[in-house]
Amino acid sequence: QVQLVESGGGLVQAGGSLRLSCAASGRTSRWDTMGWFRQAPGKEREFVARISWNIGSTYYVDSAKGRFTISRDNAKNTVYLQIDNLKPEDTAVYYCAAGPWYSGTAGQNYDYWGQGTQVTVSS
Repeated sequence: QVQLVESGGGLVQAGGSLRLSCAASGRTSRWDTMGWFRQAPGKEREFVARISWNIGSTYYVDSAKGRFTISRDNAKNTVYLQIDNLKPEDTAVYYCAAGPWYSGTAGQNYDYWGQGTQVTVSS
């Protein structure tokens, strides 16, 4: 069983930055991929970025390249999502998820999800 707890969301003005955290407990070697997803009001959940616990490789959706940075701290079992130059369209609930190494960008491949953290960007 893996438990994920996100934190770091909040209300921020456009152009600002936030660092979201996802603390994982009960992690086993099977759940190598950590992903960040987001869901804006009235929209479907969308993939943002993922990272491998073991080798640190990362992948971003095209729209996230340049402003989003995913990283991990293996000693703290924590994954981060740094978001710079925030825009109103970044407003969403951000979720982290854990899955096997092949999880990729599809939410259905991830087995564990956090409760989400709200990010609201004002213009």
